[in-house]
Amino acid sequence: MTTRFATAQVAWAGSADPASPLVVLLHGRGADEQSILALTSHLPGGPAYAAVRAPIAEGGGYAWFANRGIGRPVAESLADTMEWFRGWFDEVAPRERPVVLVGFSGGAAFAGGLVLADPGRFRGAAILYGTLPFDAGVPVTPGRLRGVNLFVAQGDQDVVIPRELLDRTWEYVTGDSEAIAHTRRDPGGHGITPETVAELSDWIGSLTADA
Repeated sequence: MTTRFATAQVAWAGSADPASPLVVLLHGRGADEQSILALTSHLPGGPAYAAVRAPIAEGGGYAWFANRGIGRPVAESLADTMEWFRGWFDEVAPRERPVVLVGFSGGAAFAGGLVLADPGRFRGAAILYGTLPFDAGVPVTPGRLRGVNLFVAQGDQDVVIPRELLDRTWEYVTGDSEAIAHTRRDPGGHGITPETVAELSDWIGSLTADA
């Protein structure tokens, strides 16, 4: 039975038109929805932006899933929280509404889980300074993300996410996944740089301008 979580807490910005493209922002572990909502001032003005608070209280903030190690979700926990997320998501985003996911760190793994579970549901997903959720109950098979737009940004000096997971994510996205990959490497660590935000903005704009 799915764990009972509280009703989703969501901070909104951008367009109020329910038919506009929707960009869902997923914060990192131990943070909250306000911490990632600040990105919207640097992103395109056309879409609606929804910053969602993760459902599991942790460390003064919130988390998307229980971990069995950094970047390694517990499969049952990830399945529970993805089902909870869909309860909110399906109400605000009927299938005809274009949706882009943007996740940072732990939110990147959660975004990856959502798009791997249902690739046709999303116009694109940004995996920022995080890993896809390997070995966590979602399919990571050749061709799984064929034709899906993915933006992957990583820091060369990131010591938060294990390097093997960052490398595995990069190799899968640019190879076997068959995604339409937009990639960026920063010389820094585990944090979103202004240059990445600028590229992310252009990428979101390219996916939503004609929607």
